[in-house]
Amino acid sequence: MASTLLCNSVNSSTTFSQEPTSQLWQKRKLARVKAKLAEASPTVSQPTESGGDPGKKLRILVAGGGIGGLVFALAAKRKGFESNALAALEAIDLEVAEEVLKAGCITGDRINGLVDGVSGTWYVKFDTFTPAAERGLPVTRVISRMTLQQILARAVGEDIIINGSNVVEFEDNGDKVTVMLENGQSYAGDLLVGADGIWSKVRKNLFGLTEAIYSGYTCYTGIADFVPADIESVGYRVFLGHKQYFVSSDVGAGKMQWYAFHEEPSGGVDIPHGKKERLLKIFEGWCDNVIDLILATEEDTILRRDIFDRTPILTWGKGRVTLLGDSVHAMQPNLGQGGCMAIEDSYQLASELNKAWKQSIEEGTHIDIVSSLKRYENARKLRVAVIHGMARMAALMASTYKAYLGVGLGPLSFLTKFRIPHPGRVVTALNLKGGHHLADSRTEQVTSYANGFEDDDALERTINGEWFWLPCGNETGALQPICLSRDESKPCIIGSIAHQDFPGSIAIPLPQVSEMHARISYKKGAFYLTDLRSEHGTWITDIEEKRYRLPPNFPTRFRPSDVIEFGPDKKVAFRVKVIRSSPKIAEESGILQTV
Repeated sequence: MASTLLCNSVNSSTTFSQEPTSQLWQKRKLARVKAKLAEASPTVSQPTESGGDPGKKLRILVAGGGIGGLVFALAAKRKGFESNALAALEAIDLEVAEEVLKAGCITGDRINGLVDGVSGTWYVKFDTFTPAAERGLPVTRVISRMTLQQILARAVGEDIIINGSNVVEFEDNGDKVTVMLENGQSYAGDLLVGADGIWSKVRKNLFGLTEAIYSGYTCYTGIADFVPADIESVGYRVFLGHKQYFVSSDVGAGKMQWYAFHEEPSGGVDIPHGKKERLLKIFEGWCDNVIDLILATEEDTILRRDIFDRTPILTWGKGRVTLLGDSVHAMQPNLGQGGCMAIEDSYQLASELNKAWKQSIEEGTHIDIVSSLKRYENARKLRVAVIHGMARMAALMASTYKAYLGVGLGPLSFLTKFRIPHPGRVVTALNLKGGHHLADSRTEQVTSYANGFEDDDALERTINGEWFWLPCGNETGALQPICLSRDESKPCIIGSIAHQDFPGSIAIPLPQVSEMHARISYKKGAFYLTDLRSEHGTWITDIEEKRYRLPPNFPTRFRPSDVIEFGPDKKVAFRVKVIRSSPKIAEESGILQTV
C-alpha cells in the first residue's frame, strides 16, 4: 500500500492533493488508498518534548490512509479518549461510531460458524450473541472496508487529507521528524506514525528491508448482489475444504461478500476475464451456497491477492517514530481482526499521548513524546501477538480440514467414497462445541437464535425462499423445473399422466415414471415425498451422497441439495434447490408451479 501522510495541528490543517478525495472514493479499489499527507489535529497537542514552548501545539504526521491511519487522525482531531475496536471508536468519536453502527450489518444475532464445503452441513456453530449480551456490548457487525474508509475520511476532513503524496523517507533529529515525499515536498512534525500497511516504507526506514511471510494461499474476493434463502438465520459461514476454503458474509443492502482461499505458489496471474471460470473449477462439486455466490458475482469485480503476514516484533519504533496496524503486525484475514487491531492501536496511541499532554500541563514540563510511544507499544504487544497467532491457527485449521478418510491421501483417496468421517474432524468438532453455552434468560429473539444454534432442523425450517426441483438427470431435455407449494391442504401428485382430481399434479410422460408415482406434501415447515407403490421406485441421494430407495406409502423428508430420482437409471432426476425469488419471477422464467 502506498504510504499516506496525515499532518495535523490542533486548530489548523492543510490539504495537498494530486487527485481530489471525492474522486478517489468513486474508485472500486479504494481499500488501497494512495498515500496521503494530512495534519491530524490532536487534543494531545501542546508542548513539545524538548525546546518547545508550553503553548505550542503538537504536530503529528501519520503515514497511511487506511483504516488505522484515518482512525488515528480522527483521534488526534478529537478531545477525550477510552478495549475492543468499536469501544475504541466510540471513545474517539461517538458520532462516527454511531454512523459505523448504522452502516454496518448485524450478523451477531444470527447463526455463524463452520460448515463442510462440499455438503454444506454444519461442522460447528459459534455463539457470538451471548458473549456480547452478557457484557453489554453491541453484537457483531460487518461493514465493507470501502464504506468504513469513506465514513472515516469524511470525519477527518478533506482539509486534513493530502492525496497522492507518497512517503519515501524521514529524518528524526531528536527534536522533530521531517518527512520527505515522492514529489519532493517535505513536512516537519513532532512525531511520525507509520500506518502505511504491510509494505510500510516507514518500517523499512526504521528497521531495514524485511520480507513478509507468504501464507501459502491466494485469495479471491468479491461482493455479489445476492440474497441467500437463509439470510434471516445465518450471518456468516466458513466453508471448509482440503487446501482450500471459502468465507461468505452478509454485508447488508442485499449484498454478500465472499473470500475464496486456495493453496498455491505466490505470484499467480489469471488470464483476462478468467477469474470466475477458475473459481468454478477450483470449487467444483461444492455446495450451492458457494457456487451461487461465485455465479452471482460480476467478473470485473472479482479481485485477487496473495495472503501475507508479518511475525510480531518486540520493537515498534525508535525515538519520535512508531508504527501502527499492518505496518507492524499484519495478520491473516481469517478472524477479520486486522482492521480492528489497527483501530485499537489508534485509540491506545492517542490515549497515551493525551495522558502525556495532561501530565506536562500539570507539571509545567514539556510533553515526553518518546516515553508515550514506548508505553503505547508495550500496552499493545501482547494482545496483538495473541490475535496474530490465533489468525494463523484459524488459517491452518480451515485449510487442513478433511471431511472423510482418504482425503489428501493420493493412492488411498478411494476411501472417500465410503464416507467414513475423518477422526480429526470428529474430535475437533466435539472440542469446539464443548466451549459454547447460551444465556438462560432469553427474549423472543434470543430464543429463536438459541433454537437455531442448538437444532439444525429448526434452522432449516427458517429458510425463506421458493423450493424448486431442478432437472439434473439424463433426460433433462424432457423435464421442466417444478416449484413446490407450501399449501398443506394441496399435495402434489407426480405421475406419467395428469390427475384431474389433484389440481397441483405434475405429468412426466417418461417410461421411468408410473401413472401415479409419488406424492409431494408439506407439513409444519418441511417437505415430504411419498412413493405410491411405483413400478420402478423413487430414490433420494442426500448431501452426503448416500442413496436410498423410499419405502412405499411412507412419507420421507427431503432437503435442499437432495437429488430426487424416479426409477433406478438416474435418467429422471431433480435436484432440490431453495431460491429466494417470488412466484411471479418463477412464472416469468417458465417454471412449473404446483399452486
